[in-house]
Amino acid sequence: MQDKPMPHAVRGEAAMVASGHPLAARAAADLLSRGGSAVDAAIAADAVMGVVEPMATGIGGDLLAMLVPPGAAPRSYNGSGRSPLAFDAALLAPLPGGRLPERHVHTLTVPGAVRGWHDLHREYGRLPWRDLFAPAITAARDGFPVGAVAAREWALFEPVIASDPVSAALYRAGATPRAGESFRNPELAATLAAIAHDGPDAFYKGAPAAAAEQASRARGGVLAASDFAVHEGEFCTPLRARFRGLEVLECPPNTHGLSVLHALQALDALPLDPEDARTPLDMVRCMGEAMAHAKRVVADPAGNTVCTVVVDAQGFAITLMSSVFKRFGSGIGVPGAGFALQNRGFGFAAPGQLNGAAPGKRPYHTVVPGAALRDGAFHAGFGVVGGAMQPQGQVQILVRLAAWGQELQQAIAAPRWRLEGERALAIETGTPEAVVRALREAGYTDPAGQGELGGRSDFGGAQVVQRAPQGHLLGGSDPRKDGVALACESVRR
Repeated sequence: MQDKPMPHAVRGEAAMVASGHPLAARAAADLLSRGGSAVDAAIAADAVMGVVEPMATGIGGDLLAMLVPPGAAPRSYNGSGRSPLAFDAALLAPLPGGRLPERHVHTLTVPGAVRGWHDLHREYGRLPWRDLFAPAITAARDGFPVGAVAAREWALFEPVIASDPVSAALYRAGATPRAGESFRNPELAATLAAIAHDGPDAFYKGAPAAAAEQASRARGGVLAASDFAVHEGEFCTPLRARFRGLEVLECPPNTHGLSVLHALQALDALPLDPEDARTPLDMVRCMGEAMAHAKRVVADPAGNTVCTVVVDAQGFAITLMSSVFKRFGSGIGVPGAGFALQNRGFGFAAPGQLNGAAPGKRPYHTVVPGAALRDGAFHAGFGVVGGAMQPQGQVQILVRLAAWGQELQQAIAAPRWRLEGERALAIETGTPEAVVRALREAGYTDPAGQGELGGRSDFGGAQVVQRAPQGHLLGGSDPRKDGVALACESVRR
């Protein structure tokens, strides 16, 4: 990655979007050009992402957001779903250690994305609700060219969809789409059209909820349509910490956003010299301590996500992230509805612990949309997808931006490291040899062969929009993913 010419961040004067797929970014930019709010644009992009990256997100997953309205206090939104009300810890007794495996019918939790879209739109939307879904419906109905990164992950996680007859047929197990090949999902198009026409009740009190119950019951699960009907999200106050002149905002628990702040606070007191090989050691150590702290006070991490960051012409900023957790979530498809259910319940700890599984409870959540203020005003919105990579990627990018003064796209594209255990550290190709040597000599070992990601670690995918000191906007999108940043200059007022 580092041998290629380094592209610069996209510059814009009026509005900016950074998202994980060109179709999603264009959908957001189009709504901004029609006078839509940043929230309108982010919802449209997120709906498209659920079509074009079904292994990462969709209406079977959750949604969280960080919002920075101009001249008003920042807010976060937690749309994560809860475990079934009929869940009983006794269901875990036959499982080793009383812990749920990564993919199991009892990992199903209520999807929060659709309710989250509606709650955000009700508060901050400007365009009609149904207008937000036209790009996603078109892509699902007529087909779209599968991105290179998405095609690679689709093939890599084919065993997940092959294990379920509904998902196998829906996502083409045995013949997963190659990069550039068209893929259609007419069932999802119909579900999104119903949501666009009738609102969230079409999902939470309609056919998708009933079909989800059917899929769960068929495997011996307890997720019910009645769990969908009572789901609610909530707006809440962000957590905050200072770092190198910035005030960094993260979502409160049940997310592990506090681990970002814990690490940054520890690092803020250190020199962080970019030329000193000890600096990466300090960063890894502080990050490890922060993640251990989060594990004690929240729960256990992992997963996959998508991120969209939008700033509109009025200065409203949103970082919106959604996820089905592991690739393709639980792998359990919802018959006739065009999506698979998330496996967020894998985030529960063993029974009896702080985050032990229980009825109607939210598990530890890896999705952490972030933002930063400078002198009380919006400075940046950011997210790094990739489960436990999310807080680690945020810390590494923020150090590069705020402590080292790197250019935005350079900070995003730079090689990363990823803690996958207390002393297991994956190091991305392109990392300077002196840094690699220092980390390995300090006892951090290669995690090859450990778990689902071991040996081919996912180093995440960042989307960032930043307000430059001169007032213009900079957008950066991670080359590790299929996304882009787009400036939107002609905004109709």
